[in-house]
Amino acid sequence: MTRPSASRSVEVSAPAEAVYAMITDLATMAELAEETAVMRWTRGRSAAPGSVFKGTNRNGWRRWTTTCTVTDAEPGRRFAFDVAHTVVPISRWQYDIEPTVDGCTVTESTWDRRPGWFKGVGGLATGVPKRADANDAHIAATLHRLKARAEAEAPTKK
Repeated sequence: MTRPSASRSVEVSAPAEAVYAMITDLATMAELAEETAVMRWTRGRSAAPGSVFKGTNRNGWRRWTTTCTVTDAEPGRRFAFDVAHTVVPISRWQYDIEPTVDGCTVTESTWDRRPGWFKGVGGLATGVPKRADANDAHIAATLHRLKARAEAEAPTKK
């Protein structure tokens, strides 16, 4: 796979399994993610390869919906999904979790997969002309919220 268009990591003082459970819980991630308003399963009921969920996103008054197909679901290690709008590929999002002595390191990455002709249209529809810059900031905010929530709610390793 090519290099991600945006990626960041954070150290979390919570077990990898607990963090994975938060990342794969759509209601929790809808609260933590920067642009996401609602996420719901449309095929399958949990994180498993082939499961599909709809994501309703927002930026100010703008709203748009995407279809997300789970590609990787390895408890405590990785959750990833491909995003499309109608039949147009948009992106891949991936959460890698590495256990550490005090908890885990979470890396959130995204790959922009939009065709060139769609980038301008997407920028107008979402109000985000520089998607890589926005995703970098969104990842930072999401990981900050994930860390705070996981450390407040998850049992720590002893």
